This record gives sequence, C-alpha cells and structure tokens, in this order.
Amino acid sequence: MEEKDQNLYRLQLRREYPLSMKLHFTRLRIKQWYEYYEGLVYVSFSGGKDSTVLLDIVRSMYPDVPAVFCDTGLEYPEIRDFVKRIGNVVWLRPEMNFRKVLQHYGYPVVSKKMAQYIGEVQRTKSPSLRKLRLTGIKKNGDHSPMSAISKKWHYLVDADFKVSEKCCDVMKKKPLNKYSKETGRVAYVGVMASEGGNREHNYIKYRCNAYETKHPTSKPLAFWRETDIWEYLHTFNLPYSKIYDMGYSRTGCMFCAFGAHLEKGPNRFQQMEITHPKQWKYCMVNLGMKPVLDKIGVDYMVRQIDMPFMKRSQDGRT
Repeated sequence: MEEKDQNLYRLQLRREYPLSMKLHFTRLRIKQWYEYYEGLVYVSFSGGKDSTVLLDIVRSMYPDVPAVFCDTGLEYPEIRDFVKRIGNVVWLRPEMNFRKVLQHYGYPVVSKKMAQYIGEVQRTKSPSLRKLRLTGIKKNGDHSPMSAISKKWHYLVDADFKVSEKCCDVMKKKPLNKYSKETGRVAYVGVMASEGGNREHNYIKYRCNAYETKHPTSKPLAFWRETDIWEYLHTFNLPYSKIYDMGYSRTGCMFCAFGAHLEKGPNRFQQMEITHPKQWKYCMVNLGMKPVLDKIGVDYMVRQIDMPFMKRSQDGRT
C-alpha cells in the first residue's frame, strides 16, 4: 500500500474513534510539535469553536502557550467579544483593510480556486494562461480540466468587478507569517480534514504535523469531526462564542462570499440582515456586495423564507 493510501486509511479509521481516543492522539501530536520546536509555538485562534477546543487542549498541557488572533475587522462582534475574554491573546492587524483589498485585488466569490483562475484571466496579458484557464489546454496541447474555470462561471471573467482569492492571504496569512518570522514561533491550527477544500489532501500528504512545508503547521484536530467538537465543548462545559446560538454554523469572515452559492435556506447574508443589520448594510452598500451577489445568483435579503429562523435569531436562541 502506498503511503498516501495508508494515510487515507488512517484518516478514515481515526474519524471513527471515540472522543477519548481522539484526544489521546491529538495530545500526542501536540506534544511532538511542542518538543520539536522547544516550546516556540502558538495557537492560531479565530475565536470559533474549533480553535477554542484546540486552545483548551493545548493549554491543558502547556498553560503558557500564547494564542494569536488576527483582527481583520471582518469578524462577527460576538467572536471579537469572546476573544477579549480569553487570556494571553496576541492581537494582530493586517496592513490593508477589506475595502482596500476589494479595490486592489477583487471580490472573493465562488471558491478560492475559481476566484484565483477568474482573476488571472481578468488580469493576464498572456494568451497561453488565458487559454489554460478557459479551456484547460496547456501550451504543449495536453488537457488539464482541473486547471480551467468551470464553464458555469465563465461569465464572471467579463464581470464589471474584479475577482480574487487574495483576501485571506493579505488579511490573515501575511500578518500571521510575519508574527511567526519575528518570534520564531510555529502554529497549531484548528482545522479538520472534514471541512473540505484541500484539507483532506493536505492531511494525506503531511498528516497532522507538517514539518517540511514552507510554513510548518500542526493540525492536531485534523481527524476530528464537527460532532466531536460539540461533544468536547459540552463534556468539558467549555465556554464558546454565542454566535453559534444565533443560528450560525460558520463563523468565518462576515462578508466573504466563498461557498455562499451552495448554502440552502437562509444563507449567511440573509442571516446577517436579521442578526446584524448594521454590518449587513455596510456590506451591501459601502462594500458594494449587492451587484456582486446578484451576479452570482446569491440572495441577500430575507424574503418569505424560514420564519422560525428569524424568531430564533431575534430571541438569541437555537
């Protein structure tokens, strides 16, 4: 069996472990990382439930490990309020705010991969790159479908707004990488392979502790599932941000449109209109998201949809 197949098998096997066994392996990976870097580590802390669990486990073993929060200005107010209650947190700020990122690079829509490809076609003067992204055909004539924009999104190339995947790089990765370079500390990150994207691929390639990458990172929760996170929170009576009690399942950047077209029922923007009307108005008017969402077919207003959700949100209960 090849190594990648072995790692996939391990991932599938460990996903089925009970919480007690998952904790055992998670603590082992935390310990290995801590000792390898002689304690020069930190927890990348978003204020969300996953990084809250990770921080609690790390500090149960090493109480002095700092948490690092990147204050992008895009967090839900409930997330920021929760982070303020946590001790030993380093607050970072990006050099460029979101409005400037949108103006300079473009809007984050569809997915990081599609946004990257669409943005490249919008900007490029290279006929070969344009051909690759639109057709999947390389210079040598080989066909690479994974290198092309999905036909569904070709029309966005000619949109009257710029598209880009750069916001996360500029607003989160750059400040965190700068912190790591200045302090010599390396990160624990609370991501799980089950969250999709490249996360499962990266686990199969590097497993939990990636020592040999450009930016070494430990992901000791990689084989956990969301149900394990909630089990941990309830088992250990661990406080978490109240945003999750307002009908939200994701707590990333408020104004990000990545994946919004896939959401059923009240999507993140419709939820925001009810729970955070001030931020919703800023997003739609000041940041110009209305025409962008119209273009990709994402509704942003609560019409006659899930009325029980509206009541839950206003009451502040699940």
